[in-house]
Amino acid sequence: MSDTTVGLTRKISSAGDLQSVVRTMKAVAASSIGQYEKSVRGLADYYRTVELGLSACFRESGPVAPRKGQPDAAAIGAVVFGSDQGLVGQFNDVVADYAIKTLAALPGKPQIWAVGERVHARLADAGLPLMGLFPVPNSIQAITPLVGQIQIESEAHRAKGEYACLHVFHNRPKAGALYEPVSQRLLPLDATWQEGLAKVPWPTKTLPEVMCSGNATLRALIREYLFISLFRACAESLASENASRLAAMQRAERNIDELLKGLNGTFHRLRQNGIDEELFDVVSGFEALTIP
Repeated sequence: MSDTTVGLTRKISSAGDLQSVVRTMKAVAASSIGQYEKSVRGLADYYRTVELGLSACFRESGPVAPRKGQPDAAAIGAVVFGSDQGLVGQFNDVVADYAIKTLAALPGKPQIWAVGERVHARLADAGLPLMGLFPVPNSIQAITPLVGQIQIESEAHRAKGEYACLHVFHNRPKAGALYEPVSQRLLPLDATWQEGLAKVPWPTKTLPEVMCSGNATLRALIREYLFISLFRACAESLASENASRLAAMQRAERNIDELLKGLNGTFHRLRQNGIDEELFDVVSGFEALTIP
């Protein structure tokens, strides 16, 4: 009995230590989700400002027409955000499969930049041409440098005429579920969207005026629009990743609770059986001594 209870005590102790680790990871994941969601909400005012600037430019110069006459105008650029952290389940498979299916339905040869080694490997296994690999940011502060690198590299290839369209794929948090894969076409700018912006009423009675070169101002605003779109995609992807990890930790915590309940129940039964045996031996010995 002693050996058995000692073994159970060790198992209970190990399960308790694991439970502490799981609770810590659960708290970290929950905190990270809040930070990334807050950063997305913080983009709203800035995005509104950029939209108003684009509205003024479109109202003055009209919608921007897609580039023409480029040798590989039918090529499609794509940025796919994944995860390199553990305990995220099918996170990378979901976004990779969605990107593969979506790109297969579009005309033109895809050219892909992957954020994360795991999703990069998943896309490579599918036979898709990969243009580059970026590391997954581990904090809100690391998102801005990453987006800047993506913009520089993708724009350099686009300036050479290597692709005409740019799409972004990522997982987005979803109410009632962990996340869902989504995509957005960033370039060329949607004509209907441009026309809608041109008709947006100005918030003040004084109408805006585009200073200096209208084209230069428009290009700068489009770069900011792309920055916001990529930043939002990355932040939503990271929020989804932590939501998946939080769900995994919650499942692990429930399993550990059930394991501890079973171990403690077994331990108490064995301990009680041992006490009963010892009491029986004492009583039997006492009766043997008192019998004449």
